[in-house]
Amino acid sequence: MASVDVQVKQGRIESEADEVLVLHHYEGEAGLHDEAATVDRALEGLLRDLLKSGEFEGKNGQTVLLHTHGKIPAKRVLLVGLGKKKDAKLDTVRQAMGTVAKRVRQAGARSFTTPLHGRAIADTTGLLLAQAMVEGAILSGYHFNAYRSDLGKDSKDLTRIRIIAAGASEAAQIREGARRGLAGAEATMFVRDLCNHPSNVMTPSRIAAEAKRIGKERGVTVKVLEQRAVEKLGMGAFLGVARGSHEPPKFIILEYRGAAGRASGNGRGSKPIVLVGKTITFDTGGISLKPAENMEQMKADMTGGAEVLATIRAISRLKLPLHVIGLLPATENMPGGRAIKPGDILMTLSGKTVEVQNTDAEGRLILADGLAYATRLKPKAIIDIATLTGACAVALGQFAIGLLGNDESLKRRVQQAGLTAGERAWEMPLWEEYFEQLKSDVADMRNIGGRGGGMITAALFLSKFVGNYPWVHLDIASTDWSERERAYIPKGPTGIGTRLLLQYLLNEAER
Repeated sequence: MASVDVQVKQGRIESEADEVLVLHHYEGEAGLHDEAATVDRALEGLLRDLLKSGEFEGKNGQTVLLHTHGKIPAKRVLLVGLGKKKDAKLDTVRQAMGTVAKRVRQAGARSFTTPLHGRAIADTTGLLLAQAMVEGAILSGYHFNAYRSDLGKDSKDLTRIRIIAAGASEAAQIREGARRGLAGAEATMFVRDLCNHPSNVMTPSRIAAEAKRIGKERGVTVKVLEQRAVEKLGMGAFLGVARGSHEPPKFIILEYRGAAGRASGNGRGSKPIVLVGKTITFDTGGISLKPAENMEQMKADMTGGAEVLATIRAISRLKLPLHVIGLLPATENMPGGRAIKPGDILMTLSGKTVEVQNTDAEGRLILADGLAYATRLKPKAIIDIATLTGACAVALGQFAIGLLGNDESLKRRVQQAGLTAGERAWEMPLWEEYFEQLKSDVADMRNIGGRGGGMITAALFLSKFVGNYPWVHLDIASTDWSERERAYIPKGPTGIGTRLLLQYLLNEAER
């Protein structure tokens, strides 16, 4: 996709010349307000006529496009509905701008000018609104054509978004929000790209190559542990999953050291925040083979790792004063003559033993060693993110990330970041009673706990490898893939979880 030039300026919205001028309206509001009222006067009541006729009501996501016929410098005006004012939230603005960007492109335009939307929404700022606007507009235009030879060269991508500020103070907030919005959108699209590539391209070696490219960013260093080094460390669970594949496993370590920050000690030299991402570049289920239907989607079983990569790159480009380490145990899960079998026992890096009762519960095995390695870094906090369980989709459907953890403060901060990012996380219980389902007769634990509470038992399994460090587990198996297109979410890999991680780190940088 072509990059989008996001401009911020002070000015009078009705005086701006552009292909499309975008304004919003709340459902049920009798009159126009703010910039819409100003533009309506210049258009001699055209917008009010739309409201009176009922042609436009302001329902959430509703749009209407009209030509200005030279009454103002802009060629067209696009009205978008934000729904009822009392129900509007930050993600309403993000979704509206995703809808706007699609409608602008459908009209054959490649740029638009807009004021700040959603000032009346509670608990928001100009910065957050601008961030949401830029994210929604840019993410809605995502497409993946790397393997298509039947497409023309004419691009209909947006090239410019101009946001008009009401004054100098608002302009400063919008500029920072736009900077963050661009970083979040770029990170999410990077994840979508990695997940859209087929597994014969996006191998563990390719993931390592992508990590090394990120190692060229400011403040980032990368180390890739090859199989022999991983064997020497004693990562028996990770290596057990890798046994069936001809692709060599890679344990990838990215470290970002931001400039020294505030007295909070977030910056260089502080204890790191460690992100651990499940990076199974293709998951057949191993010997416990998955059904053939929809197995092609298992190329995206490395979404967690891709999101860690993208987050490290984004915080480097934003120059956040943080110390963050990303860990990616990368491998395929394949059947074969050397593959682990149900009943095998693996020795993990932590020294705990695991009886493998189902080789398709492989994500928790590679994460067990990744989390144990994280504890060696003496972290401030650990967050793992993984397409871990089908049980997550059964419990939460497609609109919520599963969240479990051992630290109340960390859980609340991660959950709040998800609300801000429009990537909501819902907490599930992590009660020790569920460990009864994981007890083994021949090892310290087994890797599955039966059908009941599958998301919970998977997280409880992981909890045995984080020691006493603050830890949160994010299960994105319900949100990583969409069967249909939505306002700013495409069909296929979504990248959901990326902006949650980034928002969490933005918030931590400001604590």
